[in-house]
Amino acid sequence: MSSPYKFILHHQTLWLSPERCIFWEEEKALILSDLHLGKTGHFRKAGIGVPQNIFKEDLQRLFAQIQFFKPTQLLIVGDLFHSYANKEMEMFLKWRNDLPCLQMRLIRGNHDILSKKFYKEANIETATGQLSVKNFCFIHDINLMCDEEDSKNMFTFSGHIHPGVVMNGIGKQSLRFPCFYFTKNYAVLPAFSHFTGLYKINPKKNDKVFALIENAVVKIQ
Repeated sequence: MSSPYKFILHHQTLWLSPERCIFWEEEKALILSDLHLGKTGHFRKAGIGVPQNIFKEDLQRLFAQIQFFKPTQLLIVGDLFHSYANKEMEMFLKWRNDLPCLQMRLIRGNHDILSKKFYKEANIETATGQLSVKNFCFIHDINLMCDEEDSKNMFTFSGHIHPGVVMNGIGKQSLRFPCFYFTKNYAVLPAFSHFTGLYKINPKKNDKVFALIENAVVKIQ
């Protein structure tokens, strides 16, 4: 894995990983969003020939990040799962059982519609709406900003839109890359899963954008 990018935010140390997640050093927390586990299974059920190795590779990438950063907790900013349970959820439970001491905290997204029984079986703590840790707030959809009384001192992390940037070249050529998108008050994480689309962001002058290009984190603004 290429080296993560060190980013200081509100006196906290964040390591932006080229594998689409953030390690929050002070809290020993791995922050990620939009894994959409089980999505490939739903496509196959609908008769669309999506290979199962996409699901396996996403879990392997996540396991590699856990081994590298050694977090004590995962903060998942929504859409850990894609829809109703399918056979891939059985594989996830086996994966989860290999990490019994790792705390998993899920801020539920619009796709996280599995039963309470499943989350309990998987040892996943769930929060509906938002979760606050120190001066950071975690919410799936940035359009539903955190409503803490002292919100002016809160910085919000979100997911949901799968942010991306377009790099233009000669001959009207262009390439799209996932990115971390930071504004003054909030950040939007890239979708962790490779099996997602991208939404083109339009950053403003003082925003910060880190594109994920060829397994590297590249600051482009």
